[in-house]
Amino acid sequence: MAFWILKEEPDHYSFDDLVKDGSARWTGVHNPLALRHLRTMAPGDRALYYHTGSERACVGLVKVTTGPAPDPGDPRPSWWVTVSPVRPLRRPIPLREIALDPALTNLDLLRISRLSVVPVSPDHWARLLAHESATAPGDRPTARGPGRARASAPRRRPIAGKRRR
Repeated sequence: MAFWILKEEPDHYSFDDLVKDGSARWTGVHNPLALRHLRTMAPGDRALYYHTGSERACVGLVKVTTGPAPDPGDPRPSWWVTVSPVRPLRRPIPLREIALDPALTNLDLLRISRLSVVPVSPDHWARLLAHESATAPGDRPTARGPGRARASAPRRRPIAGKRRR
């Protein structure tokens, strides 16, 4: 089984649309490298569904249900696979959080950001799914109460005319 990230604009076809439809053909891939990746997909492969645009986050898990086939309806040479939803993620995993994880620095999502079909190594897959269960940075409860971040101490500025020696 291989692992992937499939990227799509949420206002074009969101993960919720896929859940509602039950399955969909993943079409419209034209980048040569993304097409090469798509043509190696196989039934049973897993993928993270990534919303691009203003959201920029992994939002759901999908599985590949059919192998690749040429897309005769596309005037440009293209292929398609069928995917179906597995489940939404417990929480979205934003791109900024992925980019801050040192274990994910070689992830193609970060290195080659224009691809709509991105391979993911088994180690990166496990690390990405670990983010799903982790508390998002900035969402950690503090002694001041849940959801309220502790304010940092103000920086001291020297009083005008006085200098520390």
